[in-house]
This record gives sequence, C-alpha cells and structure tokens, in this order.
Amino acid sequence: MANMSNLEMAKAFNLSDFDNVAARDPFPTYRMLRENDPVHRNADGSYFLTRYDDVVQSFKHPAMSSDKKIAFKPRFGDGPLYTHHTTSLVFNDPPIHTRVRKLLAAAFTPRKLAELEPVVERVIDELLDKLEALGDFEIIEDYALALPTQVISDMLGVPEGQRHLLRGYSNLILGALDPVVSPEGLRAGEGAVLEFEEMLNELIAKRRENPDSSQIGEVLSALIFGEVDGERLSPVELVQNCIFLLNAGHETTANLIGNSIDMLLGAPDQLQRLRDDPELIHGAIEESLRYQSPLQIGNRKAMEDVVFGETTIPARSFIHCCIAAANRDPAQFYDPENVNIARNPNRQIAFGLGKHICMGNTLGRIEGRVAIGKFIQRFPNLKRNGDAQLSPRVRFRGFDKLPVSVT
Repeated sequence: MANMSNLEMAKAFNLSDFDNVAARDPFPTYRMLRENDPVHRNADGSYFLTRYDDVVQSFKHPAMSSDKKIAFKPRFGDGPLYTHHTTSLVFNDPPIHTRVRKLLAAAFTPRKLAELEPVVERVIDELLDKLEALGDFEIIEDYALALPTQVISDMLGVPEGQRHLLRGYSNLILGALDPVVSPEGLRAGEGAVLEFEEMLNELIAKRRENPDSSQIGEVLSALIFGEVDGERLSPVELVQNCIFLLNAGHETTANLIGNSIDMLLGAPDQLQRLRDDPELIHGAIEESLRYQSPLQIGNRKAMEDVVFGETTIPARSFIHCCIAAANRDPAQFYDPENVNIARNPNRQIAFGLGKHICMGNTLGRIEGRVAIGKFIQRFPNLKRNGDAQLSPRVRFRGFDKLPVSVT
C-alpha cells in the first residue's frame, strides 16, 4: 500500500482487517478516513463514520437502532454471550430500553452518588498510601483497576475473596464485541458470563433473604426491589444488567485513569499546569475523555434511509460510530491532536449522547477527578519506568501495563 494515495487507502480500509498493531495507534487511520472517506463503506456493507457531526447525528437520529438481537445471532448463537449482550441496557431500544433504564436509575440517584463519593475518596486514599510505600509500581493493576473494582464490588455487594475475578470477566465479555474474535475468545467469553451469573445469583439470593443488610454504597437491593409503574427487573434482566454495570463502570473508569496519566506524562507542560492549578482537574478529565476515548467505536443500525453529509446510508445498514475520530475532528476542536486541559468549549462525546448516554457518566467523572487529582498532587516526581503496553482491542482503548516511578 506504500504507493497508494490517502484516498485510495481510505477507500480500501476494512474494519475487519484492522489488526492489533493498528489498533494500538488508530488515530492516523481515523484522520485519513475523516479527511478522505468520512462515510466509509466496509467490505461487509457496514458503514464507518469519523466526522463529529455525523457521529452525533448517529446517536441522536430517531431512525437509529441499538437493538442487536439479529446482528449478534450469527456470532453468538443462542449462548450466554447472546443472552447477556441482548439483555443489557446498551443493546436495546425503547420501550425495553426506557423501562430497564428507569429501573437501573435507582443505582445512580443523587442520594446513591452522595453515598458513593466518600467510598471513592476512602478507597483512593488507601490505594495512594500503598503506592507511596512501593515507590515503583504499575498504574493499571495497582491503581486504575483497583479503584473501579472496589467501587463496583461495593455497589453489587461482591465479597472480598471474589473481587479479583471481576477484571477477567469484564475483559472476556467485552472482548467478544471486537470486529474479529477467535473461537477460543468466544468460548472464554461464554465461560465468563456463566461464572459471573452464578456469583450474582448467589448474591441476589442472599440479599433477598436479608434485604436490610446492605452496606453503604450498595445498590443491589435497589435493583432487586425497585419498581417503576409497578414493574421490577425480571430475574434475567437483573443478572445481565448487573454484569453490564461491571463492564461499563469497570472498563470505562480503569481506562479513563490509565489514559489520563499517560496523556499527562506525554504532555509535561499540561501536567505542571494541573499541579499549579488543581481546579483544572475538571478540564483535564474532559480532555482525557476527548483525547483517548475509553470507548472508541459505538454501533447503530439505520432503520430507514439516513443522509450523512452527501451520502445516503440505506435502511437496515449497520453503522460503526467512531467516537475516537469524532473527538479529534478539527471542525469541532481547535488543534485536536494536542492536549489542552483548559480546552473550552470541550464538547467531547466519550459517554455518548441522546437516550443511550452512559448512565454512569457522573460517577465515572467523580472517580476520574478524585483519582487523578489526588494522584498528581501526591506524587510530584511521577515519571515513566519502562515501556507502556496498550491493549490491542479495537473498540475499547486502555493500557494493559503502565509502569511508573514516584520516587
């Protein structure tokens, strides 16, 4: 492809061929597509959107569907991955989506978030004390993952002895959503769903027997017993959406923390700016969400013909909405390839928009602000301490390893 023009390379792009190497630095490819073929048709007939306005339209347009019952059948069959991904909130349309979202909202009321904030502060302070004693450590395992694992475990009432299992479950279940997944990967994802289901069924049974034994920050009772218009979550909806809460909150927060620290280490002027003015932490988190969006690619299906720019995408087409490309679109963001923690306005769309905007976006921002703000102030000598290792997944962006030293 060395002799091909950018236009020819853009036209030849196929998401299913996007390999692990390209996934670690996808931004040049996304820029090439945005500049040369922004409404790109893949070999399988699906479309790939890279402009900000087009991705926003795909999230808000009433003709766009998130239901995946038909799309996921060839990949997952009738197995546990199919049950999970077609029952969880993110892959459903109204009226099911509306009903389930209202019932899940019990986990994110202002009162519940007020209960969780001191839990977040306590967990972070305890983690920072441990990290300070270590001096050299690995950000992802020791900090970025430890925080959301603890918080989600508290929300679901997961015992200490089982919390170490959650990261593996999340990775395997979400990994099954990548464009290409091996048979081994699918089997591992199915096993993760089944094991997590078993754990949750035990926790739910215990909470039903002792509904008043919830700890501060736990939302499981609210999910079990909560009602909207006389309806409750069915047993399947309850279990699968507890899995969804783990995957959504755990993955996004861990990646947000790791991505933020990497971003600041790569922009030392901005890191110093944040140390000099801690109030910029709000802008720093928004900039991190823009610059390295934890969820890189979302999906929709057009239920009727929809026009994007000068291109009409026909009804029944599957659409890949590239959040990562949209968040670096120069038509929306000045100097988008560089970091500016005081960027204003910053209309990043990392949490989505419209009726499917991430329910946990407020909690995720709280975790990110406290985790990064306290970390930066605690460790003025922060520096890299070895090679970082990005996860090779296409749809989600985060690090597997990010070694640092704070001495």
